Amino acid sequence: MKPNADGVVLLSGGNPQIPKGYGNEPVQAYIKAMPGWKSDMGRRIDTLIEKAVPGVHKAIKWNSPFYGFEGDLWIVSYHCFDKYIKVTFFRGTSLDPVPPVASKTPDTRYFHIYEDKPFDEDQFTDWIKQAAALPPEKL
Repeated sequence: MKPNADGVVLLSGGNPQIPKGYGNEPVQAYIKAMPGWKSDMGRRIDTLIEKAVPGVHKAIKWNSPFYGFEGDLWIVSYHCFDKYIKVTFFRGTSLDPVPPVASKTPDTRYFHIYEDKPFDEDQFTDWIKQAAALPPEKL
């Protein structure tokens, strides 16, 4: 795999390879390196999460942005694939309505964001607020 113009290697599906790190800086590096339309969507996702959960903690783990609370306690993450961004809600089965895509992990649900499909910011924000009120996942 060859680095892009910013020196970031894009892994399978165009997912940026960003070193593990805590705080806003590595998450912004990931968002900047997201290919095409996904970078603008990454900024939207990041802004919506920050507004819904003031003081949210951020990290890059396993080449994905994670959002949650101090102590490696996480509520949501996302990851780039070829045609969509996969948002992971770690306690997704407790959200109302439940995000549409099932997981092998019993509590986890996914929401896929596509370039050519509407993105319901109100629903997404509601899920984030609900997720923040639930016990986070220790990872």
